[in-house]
Amino acid sequence: MLKVFLVEDESIVREGLKNNIPWLEYGYQFMGEASDGEMALPMIRKVRPDVLITDIKMPFMDGLALSQIVTQEIPDIKIIIISGYDEFEYAQRAIRVGVEQYLLKPVTRGALRKVLLEIREKIETEQEQKNYLETFQNEMKEYEDYSRRNFLEKIFGGVLSVQQIYEEAAKLSLELDGPCYNLVLLNLQVKRQNSERMEREPEGSDKVREALFRYFMRFPEYLVFRWNISLYGVLIKGEAERMEEYRDRCVSQIEKICSAEEFSMEWYVAAGEPVERLSLLPECYGKVNHILAHRFFSPQRHILTEKDAAGLLPGKDTKSFESVDSAKVNPEIIQGFLREGKLEEIEDFVSGYLAGVQEALESRLFRDYLLLNMQFTTVNYMEALGINQQDFLTRDDHARVHEISVNGGNLRDYMRELLERAISLRDKENESQGKRVLTKGLEYIEDNFSEDTLSLNSVAGAIGVSSNYFSSVFSQEMKMTFIEYVTKKRMDKARKLLRQSEKHTGEIAAEVGYKDPHYFSFVFKKTVGCTPREYRNGK
Repeated sequence: MLKVFLVEDESIVREGLKNNIPWLEYGYQFMGEASDGEMALPMIRKVRPDVLITDIKMPFMDGLALSQIVTQEIPDIKIIIISGYDEFEYAQRAIRVGVEQYLLKPVTRGALRKVLLEIREKIETEQEQKNYLETFQNEMKEYEDYSRRNFLEKIFGGVLSVQQIYEEAAKLSLELDGPCYNLVLLNLQVKRQNSERMEREPEGSDKVREALFRYFMRFPEYLVFRWNISLYGVLIKGEAERMEEYRDRCVSQIEKICSAEEFSMEWYVAAGEPVERLSLLPECYGKVNHILAHRFFSPQRHILTEKDAAGLLPGKDTKSFESVDSAKVNPEIIQGFLREGKLEEIEDFVSGYLAGVQEALESRLFRDYLLLNMQFTTVNYMEALGINQQDFLTRDDHARVHEISVNGGNLRDYMRELLERAISLRDKENESQGKRVLTKGLEYIEDNFSEDTLSLNSVAGAIGVSSNYFSSVFSQEMKMTFIEYVTKKRMDKARKLLRQSEKHTGEIAAEVGYKDPHYFSFVFKKTVGCTPREYRNGK
């Protein structure tokens, strides 16, 4: 329903238009009236109508002056001027301020009806075009984000030659030239209790993500990307002598953005060391991951560097059992790692956890404490996932624990093995959960892909997860974006209907989820390589 506002200084004319026009029948909601432009302006600013009907000659502020102000503040508004003055000068001025229609008094019901219906059709067409443009832009952005992530995975994984890097970067319109490179990673997690798992992200997560991309995309020295559901990265490129400046600016901005959402989010930044070749980026990535792995030992320290990580590793100084800082072997550290840690981080985690307590390990009492702490915390986490102690611990575990307790066996190896087992089971459970979410999503898409309102957000809402979680699960499991999948399903059905039915293009477009046949034809040609008519004729 479109909103309309009326401004007319003649009360008889104003009341006649207000009461004698069937606004609802024409698709309009009457939002208010005023006797002149001065009185009307604050009311218009409040209700923000789609259509303004105004007299041209009024006291205090005339219709042309009002129209000029309103079109500046509400660019999409449509204005109908009504006037008893049939003068070319007024018409010219009306056109200059963007007036849609110019009607002479007395205004008949038929004339106004014709104009109102024409304007409604125009507004609806413009809105459809705007929606299609937004849809297309969202499709392109989702595809670009997915392609960029896959590309960077290959770079940091060391699977691309330098030549291949530049070739793929050109396809993605990414500028990677630079004499020096560095990498900053941001781990962004929802605050949660113990082993509680949350698929819905708070509003703060969206704010952080939007702010990150909005800021870093302004500068050519930074390439911001999302790695997975909880990890973001900024690839820095530039002159070697300015890399420290670029890194510090990057970290400072991330700190500023994340600090504003600290009540709902946990965040940690790992800053790497610069490298001078693209081929050395895997090495840089490995170091930054090593640094980030130490976030579990310094929960209050949000910014981690190589120097910080080095300080957590065992040194020459040793501590006796009595002088061990209990905070460094706090069970919450293990809990945090079990929730958020990765398999490739286990070695760094174990080294950090045991740092500075090597001499204390000579004490059987202290070894028993660490073993009990590790097993109790791990078992509790497994049980929270629905895995019984009997299914997690084996007879070999009991023998290993006895050996370590009595004879001082290799505690480090046992911790590593126990964590590997726990995290592998966790990841398997998360994968199963992700597959269940994906199955629900695919079922919903199958039942609703013909609806033009279908979107990633609507699917996520229908199955009860956050859109970001669903997007991450979908792209990882399906190896394509949500839009690519939905478009493929729609085009598959469209091809079938074109070859097996006599329905015209408009009917087929509506049946596969496109309200506008022209947009359907555009997508079809872009996807299939020919127009719907050409396809129907056997091309």
